[in-house]
Amino acid sequence: MSNSGYNDPAPSHSYREVGTPFTAAPAPRADGYSAAPFPATLPQPRWVEPVWAEEADDEPDNMASYYPEYPVDFSNFRNSFEQSAHPRLIVALTIACVFMGIGIWGLLNMGSPDSLPLAQVQHAANAAVAPAPAVAAMPPQVQTAAAHTGTAIAPFFAPSVRYWEPKIIEWATNHGLDPNMVATVMQIESCGDPAAVSVAGAQGLFQVMPFHFEQGEAMTDPDMNAYRGMKFLAEVLVMFDGNPGLSFAGYNGGPGTARKAWDNWPNETQRYYRWGLGIYTEASAGHTTSETLNQWMTAGGASLCRQASERLGLE
Repeated sequence: MSNSGYNDPAPSHSYREVGTPFTAAPAPRADGYSAAPFPATLPQPRWVEPVWAEEADDEPDNMASYYPEYPVDFSNFRNSFEQSAHPRLIVALTIACVFMGIGIWGLLNMGSPDSLPLAQVQHAANAAVAPAPAVAAMPPQVQTAAAHTGTAIAPFFAPSVRYWEPKIIEWATNHGLDPNMVATVMQIESCGDPAAVSVAGAQGLFQVMPFHFEQGEAMTDPDMNAYRGMKFLAEVLVMFDGNPGLSFAGYNGGPGTARKAWDNWPNETQRYYRWGLGIYTEASAGHTTSETLNQWMTAGGASLCRQASERLGLE
């Protein structure tokens, strides 16, 4: 028993020094422990300074250099992706989407005001009213209405319209218009009733909308109403290069509507185009009767003319 009260444990293992390729094994000691000298220097522990969260804002672009024991290698993933069918499928779908978008854009713009040339709009409109003989037989001399002026209007206009014949010729001359065109607009709009008012708010002989007038102007005054109405008609004729059919449509539905494809015109504008162009064509051709005007009367124009005649004291 040792002084501490415990028996010194007997060595249960013996150790044998093993030499390395660079050092020879030291001679064993009598007590069984190595007699190898203690190395002069010991390997110093490697201290890695921790990086705190608030100090790690600027992370390196290559995170693999930050954690060298876990390198990131995308080569296998890239090779497998390039060799698969996915890239080809993605390219094909992208091309298909581009062509589909172009097709949808084309369909949406087919009916826009600027998508069709004026000749195509006129062709579609003429085709739609082809059953009306007067429209189909439109003579060349009325293709440019502003170039034709006359000293009288056709005799087949309603009596309430012919009541205004001297004024019609005066208004037409002031704006460089054909009197038969002015009479046609009056025929369809009011049949000569100076106090006519529509549900949309149009007023007077030429059913001019209030926004065409300036403050203080009398909208139902015949001269003022004719000035504003025929000024607008002359502007529309210039927009459509003197084309009477499109000018009638523009006077009724606005220039933007007249520039659209025929199928995008309101029904009222389509009817206005048919009635106006038919009556004006027959008047310009020197007809003494108008089949188109008779159709307009049957469709409801007769009641408008009766009201105008009563207003003017013609009945």
